[in-house]
Amino acid sequence: MVEQIRGDAPVLVIGLGRFGAACAGELDRLDRDVLAIDESLDLVQKWSERVTHAVQADAKNIDALKQIGAADFQVAVVAVGSSIEASVLITANLVDLKVPQIWAKAVSQSHGKILARVGANHVIYPEREAGERVAHLVSGRMLDFIRFDDDFVLAKMYPPKFIRGRGLMESGVRTKFNVTVVGVKSPGKPFRYAEADTVVTNHDLIIVSGTNVDIERFAALDR
Repeated sequence: MVEQIRGDAPVLVIGLGRFGAACAGELDRLDRDVLAIDESLDLVQKWSERVTHAVQADAKNIDALKQIGAADFQVAVVAVGSSIEASVLITANLVDLKVPQIWAKAVSQSHGKILARVGANHVIYPEREAGERVAHLVSGRMLDFIRFDDDFVLAKMYPPKFIRGRGLMESGVRTKFNVTVVGVKSPGKPFRYAEADTVVTNHDLIIVSGTNVDIERFAALDR
């Protein structure tokens, strides 16, 4: 069972490549304290003014991690991807230091399995997930697509013609297609939660939830 971590806990980010830098930068934007580590002095200097702390260190060396206080963190992100060996060794070091939550980037399924066996609580496949998302978007049917582990999907799309100008309950979206319209976005207005009597117009966007198969079937309807 993964330990529950408070939402404002400082985060240790190891690796300042594109993925790690994006993660560290967004965490900083969310007002989270971040300690970013990389072997490259150039990358550390580049990010030193954009995150709370940036340190040059070799995270493959457990003594170096101890010196920078890695054991005091409750959450760590291993963003190293260029070297699978380094990624696994860093993750193992964090496990040895008893960091409660470890998020680790994987570049392949086999890499991910090793990370999980070593002790990573969460294995991330950014390239695969981005590829799957793009595949759904290039079809032109969806404007955004997020799939969760249990095959639950959230998608942003234009509404099919048959639901336009009618209340959602009347159009029978849920009963006919086993999907739920969660929200509606009208031009110039913020998203609003959808209700049974919500009427969708030709100019609206909708957020829909359901299984991958049901969402794909719904997205393929005549628009």
